[in-house]
Amino acid sequence: MRLLADECCERAIVEALRAGGHDVACAAEQQPGAPDEYWLSRARQEGRVVVTQDADFGDLVCRWRLGAPGVILLRYRPEDRGEVLARLVALVAGEAPGALGRLTTVTATHVRRRPLGPA
Repeated sequence: MRLLADECCERAIVEALRAGGHDVACAAEQQPGAPDEYWLSRARQEGRVVVTQDADFGDLVCRWRLGAPGVILLRYRPEDRGEVLARLVALVAGEAPGALGRLTTVTATHVRRRPLGPA
């Protein structure tokens, strides 16, 4: 799966996704400080699902209709990091097509999907 890890994603997230064989572009490695709109545009151009811990991406794609192939929003407390990382890795490994066209929220206890709607 082609993914774009937002700058706020922890390094362990990027490494775990790459170890799973996914093509992960990482904002922190490529252009730190670029605005969220830039990364959404790049995700559209490259067909990448955005992985982020920043709820602003959900607003940009759902409320402001800026569009993206998909967004995976990670929400967790520090003590739940391991559970969320395992859930994320399993999600993209087994259900990658399910992330397309959706805002997927991953927590320690559940995965919730919401259609993005038209861009």
